[in-house]
Amino acid sequence: MDGFASQPKAAAGRSGVYDALIVGAGFSGLYQLLRLRDRLGLAALVLEAGDGVGGTWYWNRYPGARCDSESHSYSYYFSEELLRDWEWSERYPEQPEILRYLNHVADRFDLRRDIRFGTRVSAARHDEAENLWRVTTEAGESFAARFLITAVGCLSTANVPNIPGLDEFKGEWYHTGQWPHGGVDFTGKRVGQIGTGSTGIQAAPVIAAQAAHLTVFQRTANYSVPARNAPLSPDFLRWSKENHAEIRRVMHSTTNGHPFTISERSALDATPEERLSAYEAAWEKGGLQFRAAFRDILTDKAANDTAAEFIRAKIREIVKDPETAAKLTAFDHPFAAKRPPIDTEYFETFNRPNVSLVDVRASPIERITPRGIETRDAEHELDVIVFATGFDAMTGPLLNIDIRGRGGLRLKDAWAAGPRTYLGLGVPGFPNLFTVTGPGSPSVLCNMPVAIEQHVEWITGCIEHMRKRGLGLIEAEADAADRWVEHVNEAADATLLPQASSSWYLGANVPGKPRVFMPYAGGMAWYRGICEDVAAKGYEGFALAD
Repeated sequence: MDGFASQPKAAAGRSGVYDALIVGAGFSGLYQLLRLRDRLGLAALVLEAGDGVGGTWYWNRYPGARCDSESHSYSYYFSEELLRDWEWSERYPEQPEILRYLNHVADRFDLRRDIRFGTRVSAARHDEAENLWRVTTEAGESFAARFLITAVGCLSTANVPNIPGLDEFKGEWYHTGQWPHGGVDFTGKRVGQIGTGSTGIQAAPVIAAQAAHLTVFQRTANYSVPARNAPLSPDFLRWSKENHAEIRRVMHSTTNGHPFTISERSALDATPEERLSAYEAAWEKGGLQFRAAFRDILTDKAANDTAAEFIRAKIREIVKDPETAAKLTAFDHPFAAKRPPIDTEYFETFNRPNVSLVDVRASPIERITPRGIETRDAEHELDVIVFATGFDAMTGPLLNIDIRGRGGLRLKDAWAAGPRTYLGLGVPGFPNLFTVTGPGSPSVLCNMPVAIEQHVEWITGCIEHMRKRGLGLIEAEADAADRWVEHVNEAADATLLPQASSSWYLGANVPGKPRVFMPYAGGMAWYRGICEDVAAKGYEGFALAD
């Protein structure tokens, strides 16, 4: 099956030691298990906190949750058979459909037999004498392996803000990243939603359609482009299957791993009429491809201003109340410098009579009371509070585990001033630890399955290289990591991305978190070439030993 042979159960050897332990059973963990077990024949085990596969899509079940990559690209591309078998129903699939897809993958490749569900990893310690990773779980179980691979995701640690009085609230409260699997009924309820990032922009229209009243508490106004979501036609489904090789080629050749190319034209070289025409066409098409209308939207502030003002004008056109429209119009950061949402009638939601907007910069939230949320100017009585406040992104999922490397060095201490990795794959002082889509890699700036496949295949190739040469240890070198962190900063500074001071790309949504730009902004295609070159040079920048 596409080069993967079914293997016997990958049990640990007589010593109880696995070749690899993988933490997380989302897109990353499933593919990493498949590559190690069925391509290399290793004894690999996945430890998963949830009761099922899916990772991000297992936990994030909030109203309106759907992908912002187009479905035909938000897929594994390692298997032609898998691509032929599965059919997406919509341009942007909802959470339940993505979860069904990942369950289909787990079943098709018989992955569940090597996944331990309901097993939350609490600590991992490198045993230098034995060159093993010793992993413990919250339930007190212990595992050992030669390699530890974290597939914990970039957006999996919920960020619940520390607002005084939450424990006294008499109603119900939820975080979008920890949504009840049975759903929440908002019928007849007064709902307060805190947060207007990508999650809040997806959730608000759905909640508003059900609730008696929705009050949205906004700290930062956001740009958003309509998704123009729709069912996929039989013709498109047939085209995507027949042209999967070309789609894959485009995704591998582009900056962001999406199945479209970025225009080579500068926004500043176009006439005002040409710019308007290009933006109107992109707006009508919808989706993240709006950013591709001109090549310099993310690198030149003047070019970016043309896109930002176009979106502001659209907001003023859509939202009927001028005061509300003004509150919803972003001026404090360049367009797409923060994660650029796409939406389904988000701005239109504020035309509903049962929706109101509170600008918490003008009227900050002071406390949560038993009856609702109190701002500086008023108390808003609520039955339900929804925290759409995002995640402790990229580093949070890793630092939630007590990971200790050489000499007991804690990862939390090694990253006290911000994450320090080599290629987002390895960390100095932590031998035989690989981080799938870790900080310092394109990850969240990219169509995630493309980034995940590249990382998993690189890690698999590295372990295969070591086994063929009888090598038992690999560790990122400190000077290589220093150079890489410097390059990550240079790549970010070549764009407008660091200019969004409140962005979670910088960790700005988590109090006390170091303000460091975490993903690699040099582009997925360029990054892939760097990783291939490192491997071709015998894993340059890594120390390898017996």
